[in-house]
This record gives sequence, structure tokens and C-alpha cells, in this order.
Amino acid sequence: MTSYAHQGLFRTLSATAVATALAVTAVPAAQAGTARTASSAPVPALTWRACAQPGGPAGQECAELPVPLDYSRPDGPQLTLAVSRLRSDKPTARRGALIVIPGGPGGSGVQRLTDKGTALRGQLGGAYDLVSLDPRGVGGSTRASCGLDAADRHLVTLRSWPAADGGIDANIARARRTADACARNGGPVLRSLTTANEVRDIDRFRQALGEEKLSAWGESYGTYVGAEYAQKYPQHTDRWVLDSNDDPDPSRVARGWLANMAVGVEDRMPDFAAWAADPARADDGLRLARKADEVRPLFLALAAKLDREPKETTTPGVPLTGTLLRQALQNALESNDAFPQLAQLIKAAQDPAATPVLTPDLSQAMPDEDAAVAIGVICNDVRWPDPVSSYGPAVAAGRATYPLTAGMPVNITPCTFWKDAPAEPPARITDRGPSDILLIQNRRDPDTPYSGALRMRAAFGARARLVTVDSGGHGSYLGTGNACGDRTVTRFLTTGQRPESDTECAGR
Repeated sequence: MTSYAHQGLFRTLSATAVATALAVTAVPAAQAGTARTASSAPVPALTWRACAQPGGPAGQECAELPVPLDYSRPDGPQLTLAVSRLRSDKPTARRGALIVIPGGPGGSGVQRLTDKGTALRGQLGGAYDLVSLDPRGVGGSTRASCGLDAADRHLVTLRSWPAADGGIDANIARARRTADACARNGGPVLRSLTTANEVRDIDRFRQALGEEKLSAWGESYGTYVGAEYAQKYPQHTDRWVLDSNDDPDPSRVARGWLANMAVGVEDRMPDFAAWAADPARADDGLRLARKADEVRPLFLALAAKLDREPKETTTPGVPLTGTLLRQALQNALESNDAFPQLAQLIKAAQDPAATPVLTPDLSQAMPDEDAAVAIGVICNDVRWPDPVSSYGPAVAAGRATYPLTAGMPVNITPCTFWKDAPAEPPARITDRGPSDILLIQNRRDPDTPYSGALRMRAAFGARARLVTVDSGGHGSYLGTGNACGDRTVTRFLTTGQRPESDTECAGR
């Protein structure tokens, strides 16, 4: 990746998680807004102020939204969420509000709107006020902390990569240590970090905006949030776009997403291999092999060598290991734009005279608050019930079947030792509700593989249509440059016209 980003436990997010100047402390319930819903929960009034960022869209506004810490006690302690909007620049064309739902868990909606607002405005022609929020625990919203040591907050330790020999003893100890720290330090805010509460927070935001319905563009983990919203509040959905989907199986949820990444990386690797063997790479010095089918074994051999003999890097104390190289591959497969950076790292690892340069996502510890939300949401959502003894055999099988990910996707996590049972069961996504959902999916997505997206499609039944884009990478709409996919989504959001059946877009 070209810049350090908030790294979710399962997704690498390209939008930087920012700590804005918004209030992040809990506010008394008495400061919530004046109106009330039929359930007597307070509906806050929003006070907007200018917050345009350099390089972001003109006219961006920000506000603070109080929400209940616990929705069963709507008049109890409140949290503060950072919210943002871009008003329609063509009021006569405006038809409603569209919420941008970030990925993660742990992505910043405010930053996502800053990054994509100009492009969305260009596509949508003033049809919507564009809005988003930082979920609880993220960015400018009320944060939580687990108090983890820095060594336990690197991406390659938050993700349970086995030892070079496949052993998982260190993973077990770290998972237990992390769960203990989160139980000791996280408090009620950490326990409130769930998908179900994010869905409720979005509906509170809808009420504060004065909108009867919302349209949406959710990406990655945001598709699961969006799917749960459409299940819980179908009467408040207008035109719903879910981009880069995965299996919504309520018995597994994030555990299933993690396991699926092994498939996604294998699906995507041929794209990098073809790029790295292209004769054009000889011109920039980044050609790794003469034939595409030579790149994968080259990579695996190099990772194995680095397992045995880590190489010093320009970051003191952080050598390039086989694990770090595998994580660099996983990050780079999300976007073709990251291929050159990965090839440079591989070249440097091969050259005895070179010192590899690690990007911040590989060399720096994640902020503790970011680690807390990445862990907290997935562990609060569903139990991971398997005994500790089951993980060693699962990792061994994963290493044999999917060597590019070396057993990491099926390894133990802090969720195995989580102290609090889920407050409520995950939602089951069904076909009950209006037929107003458009799914868009790259065929070769390393994070949310196509096989998982087909399960989301099946769950929605007649409510949805699926647009399959013959591209690689994570994030399709306004992400891969596929004109057919972009045009199909834009047409749906601006006119309501949706393909009559599932459709495919050829690669560009």
C-alpha cells in the first residue's frame, strides 16, 4: 500500500483513519436533541460546521451525533459520533440522502466521504446529499482502548500468522493476552462495538437528518452493515448498493470472512503474476519472471527463505520475514496500483546488496484504539466456540492447501478467549423486504472472494441483483476503472434502473 492506513483485522483499508477535531467524549443524555421517536428514544439535532480538508471536496460539513451507549436504555449514557455531509450542489435535482458506509471493522466514514466525495458528486449529478459517520470506536467518535503492548498491535501480530514452522503457541499466548487486556481495559464502550449497534446508529443518523429513507453505498465490511440495515429497517431503504460482499452466514460472520481470504488471495494471485512477468516490466526493472506461472513458486520460495533467514530492513528492529512478505502480498493484491511496490520489495529481498524498505503498514504498530475496534467488533458479534486444540490441525491443513496465506486465515484469534458473550445473535439476511438492492463484485477480490459474494446474493434472493465485474482487487465502484460497472451503479442510484437479472461486466 502506498500510505499507512487503518488496518482492520481482516481488511486492509485504503482510507486513512483520522482523528478529527470532533468531540470524542461521552455526553450526558440531557444534551441529546429535543424530538423523540415513537419508542421515546431521543432524536438529536445536528449543528453543522465547515470541515473541508485539503484535497477533499469543497463544502464538506461535520457535526456530532449523540447516540445511546446501550439502546435498551435510550436515556442512559450517550456516546458521540462524528458525522459528515456534502450537500447536493444541485438542489433542484436532489432526491434524498446517500450514506457512505465504510469498511473495516474500523474504517472512517468521514474520511471515506472526504476521499470519494468529489468522485461521487461527479457521478450522481446532485441527486443526493452525501453523508457518512465514523462508527463508534473510530476516528472522531468515542473511542475505546485495550491497552495492548506495541508488539501486539502490528498487523502481522493482530492477524495470527503462524511461526515459520507452522507452530501456533505464540499465537495462542498472544490471543489470550489480547482478550484479557481488552476485558480489563475496554469497558462498556468496547463492549458496545457491534455491527448491530452500528446499524442502529445509522438509523439514528437518518432520523437526525430528517430523512424517511436512505440510499447507501457500502463497501467491504460495510456491505454486511448495509445488509443488516436492510434486514432490520427495510422500510427505510431507498436505493442500496453493496460493493465487495462476503458470506453473511450468521453462525460464523467474521470468522468465515477470515477463512475465505485464503481463497481470495489464490483467486487474485494470477493477476499479479501476469503483471510481474509482462515484458513491459523489463523497462522499469520490476520484471520478476519470464513466464507468469513462474511467479507464484518464486514468491513461495522467497518467503520460505525469509522464514529461515530474515533480512534486515531500513526499519531498525523490523526484519523482512516470510510472514511480513506474505502480508505485503495480501496488502498489494487489493489494487493493481500497489503491484510495483510489492515487486520492488521482492527485488530487494532477492538482492544480497539491497536493504528492503518497509512501508508503514508493515513496519509500524497500529494505534491502540484502532486495534481495539478491529478486534472488538468481530469478537462481540459472534462466539468463536472451537477448542484451542482444534486450531493446530486447521492451520496445518490451511498451510498445505493455501500456502500463500500459510494457515493464517484459520488460526486462533482473541475471540476464542473473549470474556463477554454476544449481547444478541447476528442477523440472518433474508429475501424479505423491497427489491431495491444492487450488489457489485470483482471476480478476483483477495479480501472478499467471489464465492462469498455469491452467498450474500443467495441470501437476498429476489431483493437483489448482482453485477459481476471481470476485474481484480478489492472495491469495485469507482475503484477499478471499469466503465460498465461504474455506469451500472450510477444509473441505479440516479434513475432507479437496475438490471432485470444478474449481469456481468467485461474487464477493461
